[in-house]
Amino acid sequence: MADPNAGAEPTAVAETVLDTVAAVAPDVRAGLPGRRRYLDGENPSGEAVLAADVYADDLLESAIGDVAGVGSYASEERETTVDVGDGPVSVAVDPLDGSSNLKSNNPMGTVVAVYDAPLPASGRDLVAAGFVLYGPVTTMVAGVGAPGDAAIREFLVTDDGEREPLGDVDLPAEPTVYGFGGRVPDWPDDFAAYVDEIEDELKLRYGGAMIADVSQVLSYGGVFAYPALESAPDGKLRLLFEGNPVAYLVEGAGGQSSTGDGSILDREATGLHQRVPVYVGNGDLVERLEAALADS
Repeated sequence: MADPNAGAEPTAVAETVLDTVAAVAPDVRAGLPGRRRYLDGENPSGEAVLAADVYADDLLESAIGDVAGVGSYASEERETTVDVGDGPVSVAVDPLDGSSNLKSNNPMGTVVAVYDAPLPASGRDLVAAGFVLYGPVTTMVAGVGAPGDAAIREFLVTDDGEREPLGDVDLPAEPTVYGFGGRVPDWPDDFAAYVDEIEDELKLRYGGAMIADVSQVLSYGGVFAYPALESAPDGKLRLLFEGNPVAYLVEGAGGQSSTGDGSILDREATGLHQRVPVYVGNGDLVERLEAALADS
């Protein structure tokens, strides 16, 4: 049988990757109830690992590794990339974003970033990004194309792993919600002052899973941040696995992203598990945040 991706453009490979992630999503979700225990050891970012993290990672590595055109697979749960083929496309995955929510039965998700370059790569090398949200229903938000050119769309992920289009995703012009990570005493003074300014304008929505919080912003407008912290000047989120794909999606939906000083997509990638401050949302809110940080 002919290889459907033989000689295909990176965007065609990316579409297949997104279809593959959707196909795996029901199995990831079905495997959660029996995998709520923590395992010994930590992941490369120094975080505790649930059995569900490893299960999701294994499923995704196996499935994505079978996609023709994909050359390497990288995961938050793995120290280095895995060579899975001869293709030019690299896939970076957070298999179970917000897995600490599993104990309390709150939402979590899977994040995927598809780069037309070896890792670590710039956000400008993205040819697709998306996330699956395991909420009351399973949905996917995704786009394919160069950053800024891709239409961002939402899909229902059916029980058999198919993607049913629900419509384009456009950030509402009138923002409603905000959600910020990190311990409040650990926030720098300039960021804390920005929070004081906007908390009278917006409603707090923060659930402890980045993808669930970003989904709130995409649905209602507003701003999400995991800021630079006094104890962690580079923040907590990983550039390749979280910062870049979220920036790609929010910017594609009409919003802005920032590291505090320019788009996340322009941050130079120097390491596989590199961290970055993440600020995304409506343009005026992100610009006000950048101004607050610049004035400090």
